Amino acid sequence: MNIGIIGLGDMGRLYAKAFAKAGYTVCGCDLPANREKLEDELSPFGIKILDSGSDVSRTNDLIIYSVEADKMEQVVAECGPATKYGAIVAGQTSVKTPEIATFEKHLPADAQIITFHGMHGPGFEPRGQTLILIPYRATAEAYQRMYDLFTAIGSDIVEIADYHEHDKIVADTQAVTHVGFESMGTAWKSAGFFPWENASYIGGIDNVKILTTLRIFSYKAHVYAGLAILNPYAKQQVKRYAESESELFKLMIKEEAAAFRERLYRARDFVFHESRKPIMLNDTVMKEFSLSQKPEQQKPNSHLSILSMVDAWYHLGVNPYDNLICQTPPFRLRLGIAEYLFKNEDLLEESIETALYDKTIRGDDLEFHSAVREWSSIIGHGDMNGYKKHFNDTQSFFAGRLEEGKQQSAELIRRLMMD
Repeated sequence: MNIGIIGLGDMGRLYAKAFAKAGYTVCGCDLPANREKLEDELSPFGIKILDSGSDVSRTNDLIIYSVEADKMEQVVAECGPATKYGAIVAGQTSVKTPEIATFEKHLPADAQIITFHGMHGPGFEPRGQTLILIPYRATAEAYQRMYDLFTAIGSDIVEIADYHEHDKIVADTQAVTHVGFESMGTAWKSAGFFPWENASYIGGIDNVKILTTLRIFSYKAHVYAGLAILNPYAKQQVKRYAESESELFKLMIKEEAAAFRERLYRARDFVFHESRKPIMLNDTVMKEFSLSQKPEQQKPNSHLSILSMVDAWYHLGVNPYDNLICQTPPFRLRLGIAEYLFKNEDLLEESIETALYDKTIRGDDLEFHSAVREWSSIIGHGDMNGYKKHFNDTQSFFAGRLEEGKQQSAELIRRLMMD
């Protein structure tokens, strides 16, 4: 099977190399300005760079579109009509509803559509990483060929029959997860401090929060913007997260302890029911990964971001453990620290007491409250450019530590997954 990849950005190149190493004939294309650089990088793997996406479409048995989600329609409209007769076509975007609509609109009727979603960023090789495989319009033989292809590169394949189901799960595991960490980053930027220099953000849970936030901001804004704004199910889930955060924050500032505590324990009993198989993050490993120079100065934290997520899962009726089939490292870490907090009653009570009565952290919680509102509003209005600008502004604030955070978070993920 000859494979052609249209779009040789970070993920396109990653999969092109993986297919070539597995013995497949691979070619691809990108913007003309990138051609020389791509040939230097990819020709040692036997990957040929073609002049255009139409050339890729016309000559390959499998055509993969690996372009930005908001550019998908434009590129498929241009290249789709040249699709080789009977070829398999796939997309590598993280949101499948608009992708499938675009394929329906611009591909020939004989094209077979089997799409996929690698649940990892370009910092991880495909081998051992979860990959979602979704048939839409294909023969059993074509589907088997795709299954065999991803088996050959070592992907951990999860099959989902309906792309709508994929998008619902991904709204939780990616869009809302990212908004939670993005809001933390924006809040720290607005407050004007780096969290590893603040005694309220030292400790196991906060090490995970900080490193995951830095990891997210080390990547490109368009990836997260597309996930949040183009997924038809994300808007509702992000709105619920913002509502949960706002309602909890109001109970905190009014010090309505009974209602606050009852609400969180009700959410705990639903989400962390004894029937769920726990993740069990390793406390010792979490404490190892700190950017702080003074871990002994640790203070209690309200963990409002985590309380809000668990409350939102409860109100949405979502069992996040079911969504682990589409897990990403940030989602697994987020569910893991939520579990760690809510299944330790002493720690949960400390968090509740801090949220209600510790005025030294109230200003930080106000910044987080404002940040969640900002992100929710941007997503609610479908403001792609606003999302990218908001993301890039925060990214600039952390610029000096992003690479270190990315490297530490990768090692943290490796250690915690190994356990």
